[in-house]
Amino acid sequence: MPDDKSKSGGQDRERINVNQAHELRDWAKSLNTTPEKLKEAVQAVGDRADKVREFLSEKK
Repeated sequence: MPDDKSKSGGQDRERINVNQAHELRDWAKSLNTTPEKLKEAVQAVGDRADKVREFLSEKK
C-alpha cells in the first residue's frame, strides 16, 4: 500500500524506503545520485538518511 503523501514530516524524513518509487526517485535526486547507487547504499548501511549520505560521500 502506498504512503499517504498528505502526511509529511516526522520519522519518515530520517529513513529512505527504496521500495516506494516516489521515495527512491526523490531521495536519489536529493542526494545527487542514481536510484541504483541509492539502493546499493541502503543495502550496505541501512535506511537511515544520515548513514546513506555518509556512505555516498565516501564513494566519491
